[in-house]
Amino acid sequence: MTNERVTESIRQDWNERARKNAFFYIASWRSQWDSESFFQSGEEDFARLVQPALDRAAFETKGKSIVEVGCGAGRMTHCFARRFGRVIAVDVSSEMQDRGKQYLADFGNIEWLLADGNALNGIESASSDFVFSYLVLQHLPNSEMADALLNEFSRVLRPGGIFLFQFNGTPVRSMNFYGRCVWAFVNALWSIGLKKAGQALAKLMGLDPEMVGNSWHGVALTTAEVRTTLERAGASDLRFWGEGTPMAWCSGVKRAGAKK
Repeated sequence: MTNERVTESIRQDWNERARKNAFFYIASWRSQWDSESFFQSGEEDFARLVQPALDRAAFETKGKSIVEVGCGAGRMTHCFARRFGRVIAVDVSSEMQDRGKQYLADFGNIEWLLADGNALNGIESASSDFVFSYLVLQHLPNSEMADALLNEFSRVLRPGGIFLFQFNGTPVRSMNFYGRCVWAFVNALWSIGLKKAGQALAKLMGLDPEMVGNSWHGVALTTAEVRTTLERAGASDLRFWGEGTPMAWCSGVKRAGAKK
């Protein structure tokens, strides 16, 4: 596929997932969510994942700006809107964002930005204090898109601004050999533009057809790859944890004087 077709395929996939069950495809570790439990899980993840990183950086959120890359239906966006002065909520799916806009209509400090999978078009360079992304990079179909997005993280940050993001740090899938073979085949159909055929086969095999495609089973990145990209983009003070697992994390700072 061309880059334009890949982007459009990703957008269509996530729009369809949003229409079917937005909460589940954002937070698939639980099959049934209501709005209260869904947004409460965002608060729990903020306390568990975000606040420790902010504390380490002695970062005060009041009056600051954040770019949330992959906001979905706003599971964590509302946490940021309660604490930051300005929130730019970015997603590839208009259907996901429509749900977020509905649930978070009372917040006046959220700007919703529809973007493609590897650029933050519409956000000025060096304009944000914090960039955050969770459960997003793992769904990108190739390392080129992930690399481009990491460069964008640095571009939109002010010098001295911080970032925190999660990525899949292992290519090993937590399924048996049969499962790996079936998913490899149906995802290959997606890659050559035969998504419907892949979904039909997945359904026949008892798999979730909405999870077909490299917009779900995306790219794995090594710590070395992430480090190289970020350092070239002007990042420093890099810290990694969960390395070699699907829940690898990275935090860092944009260097003063960085060109991007």
